[in-house]
Amino acid sequence: MALLGKAALAMWWDMAPAARADFEHWHAHEHFPERLGIPGFRRASRWRAAGGGEGVFVLYELEDHGVLSSPSYLARLNAPTPWSTRLMPQHRNMVRSQCRVLESRGGSMAGHALTVRLSPAPGRDQALRSTLRALAAELAAQPGLAGLHLLRHETPAIAQTTEQKLRGAGDQYADWVLLACGYDAAALAALTDTALSGTRLAELGAAPGTAHGLYTLAYCAVPTDVADTVA
Repeated sequence: MALLGKAALAMWWDMAPAARADFEHWHAHEHFPERLGIPGFRRASRWRAAGGGEGVFVLYELEDHGVLSSPSYLARLNAPTPWSTRLMPQHRNMVRSQCRVLESRGGSMAGHALTVRLSPAPGRDQALRSTLRALAAELAAQPGLAGLHLLRHETPAIAQTTEQKLRGAGDQYADWVLLACGYDAAALAALTDTALSGTRLAELGAAPGTAHGLYTLAYCAVPTDVADTVA
């Protein structure tokens, strides 16, 4: 499996320009080390909206879905640091999907990523998954692309955490997530009008209302990269 594990935490939010520098410093030098010090967190990556603006996409690759309800993770979520406490309210329009990995083909770390948030139409789950499995094998080998991965949200049976309360309004989530990675931003962008367009995905079994986002990699780390900074 190209993703490092059987589960993933995929998140999107907006960060105001005035808070951006403080956020990026905190996220790279406190938050990533903190999260990667939790057993089961295998890789963390942060991406910025390719067209500029406030958009952020973050992906944590996890050993399995049980990590999302583990005592070690919940302890962090319910005891945010002073720096985290200051910045959590700045995470606006949060979409937070706690996922199982359904399909993973090719690479997951490249210069650019296209995320597609979608849901299967009623009764089309298996058909859509089967088609996307075949599509992943095809797209991962195309010029400019590196991999395609399919995630499905599944809410862990845990109470609302302190970090969620700090963010205010309840987090939203994407039901399914398609993550296409590549080294050519134009090739990824073209997918929004072709193989991964809303129209094409609807033909394959997706419900209306897909949301596309193109991102550029800002920072990526694995636990050994930050081991000397983990508290």
